[in-house]
Amino acid sequence: MAAPQPAAPAPQLGARPTLAQRRKAQTRLEIARTAARLFAEHGTAAVTAEQIAEESGVGLRTFYRYCRIKEDAVEPMLSTGASHWLDMLAAGPRGRLPTPAEFEAAAVHALTPDDQGRELEITRGLLRAMRDDPALRAVWHRVNLNGEQALLDVLTGLAPQSDSLQRRLTAAAAAGAIRVALEEWATGDTADSPAVLVERTMRELITGITRYDPAG
Repeated sequence: MAAPQPAAPAPQLGARPTLAQRRKAQTRLEIARTAARLFAEHGTAAVTAEQIAEESGVGLRTFYRYCRIKEDAVEPMLSTGASHWLDMLAAGPRGRLPTPAEFEAAAVHALTPDDQGRELEITRGLLRAMRDDPALRAVWHRVNLNGEQALLDVLTGLAPQSDSLQRRLTAAAAAGAIRVALEEWATGDTADSPAVLVERTMRELITGITRYDPAG
C-alpha cells in the first residue's frame, strides 16, 4: 500500500481546495518524493533533513513546517496510492458494500504501473529501508492505519445500513491485503508484480469476510 496525500474522506461533496492549499500539498508531495528516493538509495541514517530540503528546493524551516522528523517526510507519497483506489471504490454503486471482484479491480488498478512506475520502485526501496528503521516503520504503520479508517469511511458512505462489524472487518482485511502484498513484493523474494500479489491477498482475505452472516 503500497501503499498509499492524506487518506481520502467518505464520499461527499466538499469545497474545492484553494490555490494556496494545492500549492502546499504539491510542495509536501515533492518533499516526500525526494525523501523517499534518498532513503531508498542511501538508507535513512545517511540522509539528513538538510539534504532533503536542499534537493526539494525548499528551506530547512519550510521542511520542518511540514515534518516533525525526517522520516515523516515520506508519508504523503506512501498515502498517494491509497487515495486512487479509495476514489474508485467511492464511485461504486450505493446501497451495498463492494464485491470482492470490485475490491480486487480497484486495488489492481491502483498498483499497476503507468506513468508512476518509477514511484513504485522508489516505494520498494523505501519499504526495504524500513526493516532497519523503527521511525520509518512507524510512518508506514500510521499510513496503513489511516488508510484503513479512510476505507471504513468510504464503506459507511456507500452502505450506511450494512452491518457495522462487517464493514470494519472488510476495511481491515482490504487494507491488510494491500499492506501484505506490498511488503511481500518489497522483499524481492517473488517475481510477481504488486498487482498480482494484491489480487491474491485481496481474494484470500476479502472472500472470507464477505461470507460473514451477521444473523447466523
